[in-house]
Amino acid sequence: MALMDMKDWVSGAVGTLIFLMGALPLLSTWGVGPGWFAFNLPIALLSWVVAVGGFYLIINSVIEITNSNIVGWISFGVAAVITTIGIMKVLGQFGKVSGIFAMDFVSGIIFNVIFIILGGFLMVATFAMEM
Repeated sequence: MALMDMKDWVSGAVGTLIFLMGALPLLSTWGVGPGWFAFNLPIALLSWVVAVGGFYLIINSVIEITNSNIVGWISFGVAAVITTIGIMKVLGQFGKVSGIFAMDFVSGIIFNVIFIILGGFLMVATFAMEM
């Protein structure tokens, strides 16, 4: 196994931050932890984090795939779905798409779950990019 590069540690740090952005509010809704865990960020900001974070996972997935790592294909599939959700949500906010394509059903707890999944895959990419 090669030494860990800075890109690996950045992926892990970003993944941890995104994971906590989803896990802490979700735990707070279940009554676990202090009340400040229930921070509410605007849906517009959450949409951008999902779109940009998903694209970042796509980049990490390509690196994993080029290293002949099977985890990369799974990460790529998850990243494609997450990025699509984020982009459609952002486009819906600008009025460029409507109806089901605007992803109006994605909010609150669904964002928390998406953040947990996205953060988890970014944390895995920390090590999978070097396999």
